[in-house]
Amino acid sequence: MTEQVRVEGSHRRVSLRIGSIAESATLAVDAKAKALKAAGRPVIGFGAGEPDFPTPDYVLDAALAAVRDPKWHRYTPAGGLPELKEAIAAKTLRDSGYAVRAGQVLVTNGGKQALYNTFAALLDPGDEALLPAPYWTTYPESIRLAGGVPVEIGTDETSGYRVSLEQLDAAVTPRTKLLVFVSPSNPTGAVYSPAEVEAIGRWAVDRGIWVVTDEIYEHLVYGDAEFASMPTLVPEIADRCVVVNGVAKTYAMTGWRVGWMIGPDDVVRAATNLQSHATSNVANVSQVAALAAVSGDLTAVAEMRSAFDRRRRTITAILDAIDGVTCPLPEGAFYVYPSVKGVLGRTIRGHVPATSAELAALILDEVEVAVVPGEAFGTPGYLRLSYALGDADLAEGATRIATLLGEGR
Repeated sequence: MTEQVRVEGSHRRVSLRIGSIAESATLAVDAKAKALKAAGRPVIGFGAGEPDFPTPDYVLDAALAAVRDPKWHRYTPAGGLPELKEAIAAKTLRDSGYAVRAGQVLVTNGGKQALYNTFAALLDPGDEALLPAPYWTTYPESIRLAGGVPVEIGTDETSGYRVSLEQLDAAVTPRTKLLVFVSPSNPTGAVYSPAEVEAIGRWAVDRGIWVVTDEIYEHLVYGDAEFASMPTLVPEIADRCVVVNGVAKTYAMTGWRVGWMIGPDDVVRAATNLQSHATSNVANVSQVAALAAVSGDLTAVAEMRSAFDRRRRTITAILDAIDGVTCPLPEGAFYVYPSVKGVLGRTIRGHVPATSAELAALILDEVEVAVVPGEAFGTPGYLRLSYALGDADLAEGATRIATLLGEGR
């Protein structure tokens, strides 16, 4: 029997490591919505977190010039264009007050590769990564791919979806290697105050725990909320901190695929070595476009932020008015994360959804609105909706949901 198991295992078509990865729920929902729309259905998609604005003209101009310049038709350093790395270092100091050198920067194929590189460089098999939930769907999968063990720490709307020091303390074990910290947050839009960011940073320093902080939504904060970068507030953590960022959200450049990681020299060197074997350099035209973006001003993001601020208020008001739904007003990013626990178990058009996944499927089938269920983010009983879409579609889609759920009894 043992020999039979060994033979079957040696002929496995897909490795256990890759076969165990869950597909990106947000991309799956977005793909289904786009397929239905292409088939002529009036589907409104709240799935993917993607600004509906065009990439700024000055960025396009730089990219077009790069296309025509033969020097960008060849391989460039795997770790990124030297001038882009210098510009990212300057941009980081300008926007968050964190002084870094170009040698601490690795340019990656989007924020996802920055995260993958970071976890691969830091985690050994069995190392634990503290992961406050709700979390973006990619975090636990990247941690597992690196051999790490994600340790989920639950939060909910009563705490503003923010983790406490007491919860972090309770989750620490001798195998804890790092904490994943995200503010502003995807999927909840939660923003930690500077005092909270500093307290968590000092907590990590005291325990010798690494922090991987994702700052991709740094410029998308609203009202009195304030973005704060942990290594700026807690300089002592710099030697055990990796900052992940990119141009996707700030400059409406999701498809250009340029992100970066900033960290200690040894970690960045190791991650660069990994990338040299995985993908080599990021596409040069995209890097030149990113150079223009991070070197320019923030006028474009200010315009987007104004629109997102308006939209977050509109969608929150519509959803929070639904009986059984609690929708906190998000302070950052471009997502709402309403609790739908009060709707589950009701009869809606002959169906009785018992989970948020079933409710999301019902919403798509009955009113042709695509949302992502909370199961994808580690917290069943919620839905995530991106409000990075036009005002008319946003109001129409949210109203369709309100009308449907209002029929529940």
